[in-house]
Amino acid sequence: MPNRSHPASRPAPGTARPRGLAASAGSAAAAAAVSAALLAAAAAPASAATATGVADLRSDIDALLADARLEGASSGVLVRSLTRGDVLYREEARTPLVPASNAKLLTSAAAMEVLGPGYRFTTTVAAVDDPGDGVVEGDLHLIGTGDPTLTAGAVDELAAEVADSGVTEVTGDLLADDTHFDDQRLSPAWDPADEPYYYSAQISALTLAANGDYDTGVVDVEAEPGTRAGDPVATALHPMTDNLALAEEGSTGAPGSASTFAVDRARGTNDFTARGSLPTDRTYSTLRTVHEPTDHAAHLFAAALRDHGVHVAGAVDRGTAPPRAEAVAERSSMELGDLLVPFMKLSNNGHAEILMKAMGRETVGAGSWDAGTAVAASALWRLGVGTRGVALDDGSGLARSDRLSAATAVRLLDRVRHRPWFDAWHKALPVAGAPDRMVGGTLSGRMGGTAAEGNVRAKTGTLTGVSALSGYATAADGELLAFSIINNGHDGGAPRGIQDAISVRLAEFSRDDTAPVERPTAAQRVAPGAPEAELECSWAGTC
Repeated sequence: MPNRSHPASRPAPGTARPRGLAASAGSAAAAAAVSAALLAAAAAPASAATATGVADLRSDIDALLADARLEGASSGVLVRSLTRGDVLYREEARTPLVPASNAKLLTSAAAMEVLGPGYRFTTTVAAVDDPGDGVVEGDLHLIGTGDPTLTAGAVDELAAEVADSGVTEVTGDLLADDTHFDDQRLSPAWDPADEPYYYSAQISALTLAANGDYDTGVVDVEAEPGTRAGDPVATALHPMTDNLALAEEGSTGAPGSASTFAVDRARGTNDFTARGSLPTDRTYSTLRTVHEPTDHAAHLFAAALRDHGVHVAGAVDRGTAPPRAEAVAERSSMELGDLLVPFMKLSNNGHAEILMKAMGRETVGAGSWDAGTAVAASALWRLGVGTRGVALDDGSGLARSDRLSAATAVRLLDRVRHRPWFDAWHKALPVAGAPDRMVGGTLSGRMGGTAAEGNVRAKTGTLTGVSALSGYATAADGELLAFSIINNGHDGGAPRGIQDAISVRLAEFSRDDTAPVERPTAAQRVAPGAPEAELECSWAGTC
């Protein structure tokens, strides 16, 4: 068995590079400085106690990674002390692996660097004609820039502002302008089979958020059974608009019977169908994507205008607003520094993709994945995070063509600490064992009752056969550690118990490990219980 814990450098394997995210060459001077620093740290004298503490840590992590659940898998692991600068553990640290949602560490950091923590998305209602007399002669334009917080309530407020301005009639059409981004709704790197599910929603510069979590490009689906077996099931979509259609084909099942009820959308349409049996003692709730989110937003706005007494004579359609159109009403999102909380805590894929396109639009005038990933690469390089071994075809990590090494993840975790926006970024990371989902996020149900609770702040990531956890832990003596664990190719569920056990061990770590302590075995550290789930808890609606 190879010596997993030896921190000596290994030759870097071949690297994958995406379109728009090619690796840049680092300077020889910078590389020499880094090498000298590492050699100096390695040569520094260490007490016997220090050596024992580090050796024990390495031995324990070795044992955890030898778990049968990781047999045949690739595990990139790196633990670095940010207090002392030395590597405490390394295994396949430079191997580019599929990161899943750990890609959001890169996207969020790049967005804070490019857009800034005070960046806001705007949604504008504009007209060419001066509506001073209450009538817009011509078209009314709804212009989006990608606001992921545009809820039904926010749309109603925009309509109310139009009405409050004195507008009562629009003689032309209501035209939705989503040209701030390109018209590529789904990344070609995504699996088409994921399209109905909210973590793979279509991306548009004008989209609705279905709920307070700001899930974009989806509708909230709720269903209630009847009182007796055979009764119809009452199903509703929120927010419902007149361009969506729902066929009710479900029926109520006997209490205690199996539920076969589901609501699906025919691909390429907004035709939803409710089918199957829903027992009298069950309810149904899920999210489903919509086709063409721009149209969904435009039709909801049209309905809100009607509710506020504004009559639109023409049709609801899409179109580019003329440059001379002037604002009648406008809404701004929360600042990016605040938006990071629902984005990172709940691992929101839509937010990641919107930010990626927004970076491209704001920097080079192209709201596309290609432009966004290129801009993100430049931002990462400015942060001092080389992109060797990094590949991003999207912002969320849903693409299986994405690549990230544990070494690069730890480098990012180190470098962002020196940026003025770090406090907001750090606050947005999920916190182990914190029950408030806007604090604990995807770590709410993990590591509670351990030394990691309230201590470890880290980003999770899960796809089938892919699991990751990267972030910070404060050791027992107050030493700040950065770590990254990326598992690929494991069978069965995600090995979160192993990741948690490593994180807890880091929270317990002390270099001065001379006192006789009874440390649990590696097997005891791996949390027993239910099988590991395949999806992020936020994706499965369980956190």
